[in-house]
Amino acid sequence: MNTRDLRRRIKSIKNTAQITKAMQMVAASKMRKAQDAATAGHPYARVLNRVLARLSEGVDPDTHPLLAKREVHKELVLLLSTNKGLCGALNANLFREVMLLDAAKTDFVAMGKKGVQFLSRMKRNLIAEFPLSDAPSFLQTKTVSKFLIEKFTSAEVDKVSVLFPRFINTLTHQTTKITLLPLSGYHREGKMLVEDPAATTQNGNLFLFEPSPTQVLNAILPYYIHFEVYQMVLDDRAAGHSARMVAMKNATDNAKKLAKELTLEYNKARQAAITTELIEISTAQLAVE
Repeated sequence: MNTRDLRRRIKSIKNTAQITKAMQMVAASKMRKAQDAATAGHPYARVLNRVLARLSEGVDPDTHPLLAKREVHKELVLLLSTNKGLCGALNANLFREVMLLDAAKTDFVAMGKKGVQFLSRMKRNLIAEFPLSDAPSFLQTKTVSKFLIEKFTSAEVDKVSVLFPRFINTLTHQTTKITLLPLSGYHREGKMLVEDPAATTQNGNLFLFEPSPTQVLNAILPYYIHFEVYQMVLDDRAAGHSARMVAMKNATDNAKKLAKELTLEYNKARQAAITTELIEISTAQLAVE
């Protein structure tokens, strides 16, 4: 490769590094907001799970349609992906899990353009798709959760699951598949352990329910589903922006490293050319003398 080609390649790589650096900064800005939104609901989720865990202890599961367990002939999976690529292996890990599911027994609902494109390309049964905004609201995700509840309560499907990237920290996200319906456990805290003995009532319960535990449970369960879907969408957005920021940082670092190596190669080639020219000039001068 001559020096002209090396100069062009170095310039091209430096331009690419500038682009990936800008994308990294944009993703970092969005990531902070998405992470704050994803973690803000965790204290509320813990309290809600504790309430539901206590309520469910004395309630017959057959008393509410969202708790009814049936033999699984058809499963509905909500796939949460990203709208754009350039986010490392996040979407690839999700799609790998999709391919492990039985196509004949699985229907899909998708949020995120990448998931919609993959399901269409793989000819999976996509029955609905919903838009995924950068700042999803509770009302927007409630439309999705209501659709899932209707499919389950009408017995069109026997199980509803969510496949999404769970946000752990900036560098880590975990591909997770959670059974949303029927409700058989609580996804974030599990059964409650009384942490403050002074807060318990006389009969040993941490909570008092009026008018009755069954009526309170019937009112809370649909809301719990709405909140869980909302929290999973927030996790998806936080994981997506974090993965994109990390991917763009790695791309920027690699571009800078490659530009440095090519610059060294260019300097060596240029030095060799100059040395060759000096030798030719000296040889010509000696021949003239």
